[in-house]
Amino acid sequence: MPANDSRHVRPALAPFRRGRIPVFGRPALLLAIAVSAVIAVAAVRPTRGADAAGMAASEQRLADALRFLADDSLEGRGIGLPGLDKAADYLAEQFAALGLNTKLYDGTPFQKFKMLSSMKLGEVNHVALTPATGEPIELKSGEDFTPLSIGGSGKLDVPLVFAGYGVTAKNKDYDDYADIDVEGKAVVILRRLPQEDQQQKKLGNVEHSRFAPMWRKVSNAYEHGAAAVVFVSPEAEMRKRIEGRRPQLQSAIAAVSQAQAEFQKLDKPTLAQAQEYHEQLTQLLDAVTTQSKNLASELDALAPFQISDGPGEAARIPVIHARREAIDRILKAGLSTDLATLEKEIDAGPTPHSREIPGWRLTGEVNVLRRETEVKNVVAVLEGEGPHADETIVIGAHYDHLGLGGSGSFVRGKEIHNGADDNGSGTAALVEVARILATSGKKLPRRIVFIAFTGEERGLIGSARYCKEPLYPLDKTVAMLNMDMVGRLKDEKLIIQGVNTAPEFGPLISQLNETFGFDLTQKDGGTGPSDHSSFYAHKIPVMHFFTGLHSDYHRPSDDFDKINVSGMRRVAEMVAETARVLAEADQRPTYVEIASSEKSAGGDGERPYFGSIPDFGQEQPGYAISGATKDSPADKAGMKAGDIIIKFGDSKIGSLEDFDSALRKYKAGDKVPVIVKRGKEDVTLEVTLSPPR
Repeated sequence: MPANDSRHVRPALAPFRRGRIPVFGRPALLLAIAVSAVIAVAAVRPTRGADAAGMAASEQRLADALRFLADDSLEGRGIGLPGLDKAADYLAEQFAALGLNTKLYDGTPFQKFKMLSSMKLGEVNHVALTPATGEPIELKSGEDFTPLSIGGSGKLDVPLVFAGYGVTAKNKDYDDYADIDVEGKAVVILRRLPQEDQQQKKLGNVEHSRFAPMWRKVSNAYEHGAAAVVFVSPEAEMRKRIEGRRPQLQSAIAAVSQAQAEFQKLDKPTLAQAQEYHEQLTQLLDAVTTQSKNLASELDALAPFQISDGPGEAARIPVIHARREAIDRILKAGLSTDLATLEKEIDAGPTPHSREIPGWRLTGEVNVLRRETEVKNVVAVLEGEGPHADETIVIGAHYDHLGLGGSGSFVRGKEIHNGADDNGSGTAALVEVARILATSGKKLPRRIVFIAFTGEERGLIGSARYCKEPLYPLDKTVAMLNMDMVGRLKDEKLIIQGVNTAPEFGPLISQLNETFGFDLTQKDGGTGPSDHSSFYAHKIPVMHFFTGLHSDYHRPSDDFDKINVSGMRRVAEMVAETARVLAEADQRPTYVEIASSEKSAGGDGERPYFGSIPDFGQEQPGYAISGATKDSPADKAGMKAGDIIIKFGDSKIGSLEDFDSALRKYKAGDKVPVIVKRGKEDVTLEVTLSPPR
């Protein structure tokens, strides 16, 4: 969750009501005068779970739903896994059983679209280092090089350039691309950072530096126009591998010496002793051989194809990892030097020693297959009745999770991530909210749309898709209530983000909480890492309900046994009551645009503030935005929802990762020309960057 400033919400007077229905949008003076006169009749309606039997039944339903959603058989509800479809079918059945309208998309509740689910190597992957004259150096896939999943596919016949460590750090006075032109060329880049073995490093701590990740180096190469990236391991990395393997090898050698010494102590060994010694020595020498082979194979090991090196989408240019031996051959032939020498020269400065490799080209083809799978939002509708029946309130929760781990998980290896709290809890609560509202005995004045979103863990994909292709007009969508991780209520602490996105929300929540008794914390703004953000970007007031982070977040240990089912019930009842009051109000809530108070991505305090809101549902090359935060540099420059940033300063932009990398090359106060694709036109804007937030 975002690190917004927060404040505790104090109980407030009930909003002015006509009967029990608040009259949103009335002048503040009228509100103040009327409150004291009607406070006695403005009590919140008792919740449906007020009796013990009702509460027990509600909690049993929530527990049953969550046990199903968080069961191992659903495989962590990961994109591309059958368990995600099982969850979708279950939710569809639950909504239909409540009498909700689920015949919305060709007679189903499923808003279908496709997402990337997996990547694998294609059959054709071959590259060669080709001289102007003479025989090419053929590299064998899996032995001399391996393509990386952080890159794309393509045929290659491009010049080669050595680009050092592939870093552009203007604020550190270091730029490997400063004096070279890599447009349309393949760049050879060393992994990690210079001066790795030195105590004081110009670019900072290697392990935590924002310059070291391979995906960021690929983005930097793309920004400079490179056509491909060839990574090689630095000498310092190989020295670390040697040190890591040395104890095992030394131990194996010492065991041989010990066995020899013990045998030599025998004055007249028997035939049986000699035979035992021979067998022991054979085993020990095999162990030495094994450790030696392990060291040799790991000395210049190739990175795995499915390298988990970053949070974002793959680059659009081919990326491979090659062994040093092959690169040394072309450096010696073209530049009369080698990698070890170049590394020492860079470290000594540290200054870049980038240069073209005359007469050499990278040729061949890299083929990375990206499998798409059909996914679906699950949508159900409770129609309204009356003059506001064409207005919509959306209540949502994402039902996908991390599957077997991988990107996004805080543990390595494949293991089912059941996501009981994240977000089985919000999904189960969504069904219970739908039950409360659908079985109330009367129709509400406004339509309620219940949506179980998919693709949230990949970047709010499902909610972005709904907002791109809404079932009902967004300008008639008056509010969005979101539940994400509502299953770990502790010490009565409930967090609600977005209460200030409509002036009516604060008094309403405070009044409701007099009945529910939560220890409320408000977080400002309508943007953040959950699906409410997609709606707020379209100028819809939002509230996001959340019971807080915990040590099991994005780990396999997020299981049902740690869920506070009673707390879930109370959150569900509060969301249902909030929706009821909003549905019965005379006027829709008033949207308020809030300037973002969130820190910039990365949290390192060095990236200047730009203020764009990503549109994760866009598939075109570039960085698509769904809007700009009020009074942000992007807003002041005239950025609009639907713009796709394709160039930032001198940097080409193909993705959000490219934009983030480019932004970090500037500082607060810099005026940066930005080219956006707006419809069919390219529009140039100038943005003045603000200090980091």
